[in-house]
Amino acid sequence: MTLSIIIPCRNAARTIEETLQALADQKWPAAWEVIVADNGSTDNLARVVAKYTLRIPHLRLVDASARRGASYARNIGVNAATGEYILFCDADDVPAAGWAVAMEKAVRTHGFVASRLEFEKLNSPVVRSARGCTQIVGLQQFRFLPFPHAGSGTLGITRALHDAVAGFDETIPICEDIDYCMRVQQQGIKLEFVPDAVLHCRLRASKKGVYAQASQYAEYEVYLYKKYGAGHLWEWWRWRKYLQAWRNLLGRMSELLRTPEGKTLFAWRLGRLMGLLKGSLRFWAPPVMVE
Repeated sequence: MTLSIIIPCRNAARTIEETLQALADQKWPAAWEVIVADNGSTDNLARVVAKYTLRIPHLRLVDASARRGASYARNIGVNAATGEYILFCDADDVPAAGWAVAMEKAVRTHGFVASRLEFEKLNSPVVRSARGCTQIVGLQQFRFLPFPHAGSGTLGITRALHDAVAGFDETIPICEDIDYCMRVQQQGIKLEFVPDAVLHCRLRASKKGVYAQASQYAEYEVYLYKKYGAGHLWEWWRWRKYLQAWRNLLGRMSELLRTPEGKTLFAWRLGRLMGLLKGSLRFWAPPVMVE
């Protein structure tokens, strides 16, 4: 087997069918496999996956329920894989035509790669305008981290390199993909952007989901800054910048809450500010502003 595609998921029956359909439509000349790593689903995920076993000959559903978390599910998926090259794909995203071929070619050449994201297909204008879009023309980059990074569901890597860094860190519930990118690149392997490999990305649409995701991301960005950026709590200029962000948000609150786009943007920025505070108190490091 040349290529293994790993899909970690939990209760993804509602969206994974679109993902699997897109994979079934990929034009692929060699043997490949798709491994769905079930992280303890209670919906009808197994029935949905079973529908595609004839369309995707080497499709397997593996049990990854012993420990909660996407990192654990990805690692279990890789352990079950037989491919020399590994691609990760999230269960709510949709690979565009030609994605697998472009990613396999790139990872065979470079060893560690990331696809391009596209946001129009799966998201409303309200959600797109409020959240902003990343990884469209290049990799993501935080100034406080030593290397660029990419979302976990866009990554491709050789099996040997994944094993060399012991996979995803299962102790990090959020931003584990950024940590993974840092550790792989510390091995001297550059992360390469693959513009020809397009992945349609689904953003969270509800205000509650937007707030929760923003808060979790921000909290663990503080963790990453402390781990890789040698951050210290007494970097007072970061606190001043953080407080200014609060003043800016509160000053625009009445304006933002007038429109659906503004409400989503408010939920995102409020979640980030709350998450940064939580991360600073939890990890004893300053808030790191990335917007």
